[in-house]
Order: sequence, then C-alpha cells, then structure tokens
Amino acid sequence: MNGMPLRFFLVLLSVILLSMVGCENNHAPNADNKQMNSKEESALNQELIQAAERGEKAKVKQLLHEGASINATDDQGTTAVLAATYSNEVETVRLLIEKGADINKQDNRLDNVLLYAGAEGLLDIVKLALEANADTSLTNRFGGTALIPAAERGHVDVVKELLTNSDTDVNHINNLHWTALMEAVVLSDGGKAHQEIIQLLIKYGADVTIADKDGVTPLEHAKNKGFHNIVKLLEAAEA
Repeated sequence: MNGMPLRFFLVLLSVILLSMVGCENNHAPNADNKQMNSKEESALNQELIQAAERGEKAKVKQLLHEGASINATDDQGTTAVLAATYSNEVETVRLLIEKGADINKQDNRLDNVLLYAGAEGLLDIVKLALEANADTSLTNRFGGTALIPAAERGHVDVVKELLTNSDTDVNHINNLHWTALMEAVVLSDGGKAHQEIIQLLIKYGADVTIADKDGVTPLEHAKNKGFHNIVKLLEAAEA
C-alpha cells in the first residue's frame, strides 16, 4: 500500500512528459505552415502587381479578395497601382484607388502615380490621382514636382490640370535650380505647345525672374535659343 502513491506519481509523470513531447511535435508543423503561408502571401502579392500591370481588373479583384496586400511592392518598390500607372491602365488604377491603394507611395526611382503620370502625359491618371488627394509636394529623383517634367515635355493638358485643379507650387525649384517655367524654355523646342505652357505658367503665378544656378533668367535663355515668341511672352510678363 505504501508503494502505491509512488507508482501513481511515476505514471502521472510519464503521462505529462509524453504530453509535452506531443505538444512540441504539434508546434513544428504549425511553424512550417506559417512559413508556407508567408511564401504564399508573397506570391499572391507579386501576382497582384503583375495583374495590375496587365490591366486585369477581374484578376485584381480576385487576388485582393484572396488576401493580397494592396500596397505590397516588388523588388523595384513598385505597387500594384503604380504598375497599372506604368501601363496606363486607367480603369485598373481607378479600381485600386477605390480599394484604398496608397497613391503617394514611391518606388526605388522615387516615382509614384502622380509623378509618373505627370511626366508621361497620362492625363486621365493625373486626374484620378488629384481626385484622390495626391500629395503634389512630393518630388522625383531630380527634386521636381509633377508639374516640372510635364512642362518640359510639352504636356499642355497635364500642366493645365495641375495648375487649375491642385495646389501645385508653380514656382517649385528642382535640384538643378530650375522651375517649370525654366524647363519649358531650356529643354523645349520653343514650339506652340511650350508657348501655351509658358502662358499658362505665367497666368497661374510663375515668377519669370527666377534664374538658374548661374544667374541666367528664362528670358535670357529664350533670347539665346532664338525663341522669339517666348521672348515676347516673357517680356510681356515684365521679365
């Protein structure tokens, strides 16, 4: 009788030890499952970015429903909404914005939806970005806002949209110490598109006296390049 409690204790201890071993064995597969799920999530995110780039709206919706992260990035820092912007997939951009995509997020080259669309003249996407309250103060890798490359490249409609429907700083100066007005003179052919852009910039408050880092003004550059019509515009603005 005196031995019974000891045997009972030993049996109980054995049961406890076996239970602990069983728990440890059960935990290992769970960890593996978590790791596998993480890999699956990553694959799902990359599939979302690729589908957005191709403009596959139905696939984008499906992947979001399956748990893809809307603001996940690829190895270039590209989100789904930015990938769709690169391909000018307007309706996919619209869908992703409606689903809550971060349009201000910048990739490794410092592009985002508004900056890229502005530079490339993608007016419909520029409008979508502005309607979604895009941050117009964010700058590209050259330190310029969306307005500056749009002015340089002759995207009249984009320049007009930015000036009339956003709080874009018309006199923002980039890393080269150039404003949108300066780029519209220095990096243009002086043609009708750039003349119209310069008129718009002046109308919306461009300071025609802001010089480059060497102290050369837009008017002096225009004279040096023989842009007679632009010279007239600048002189009329009291440059």
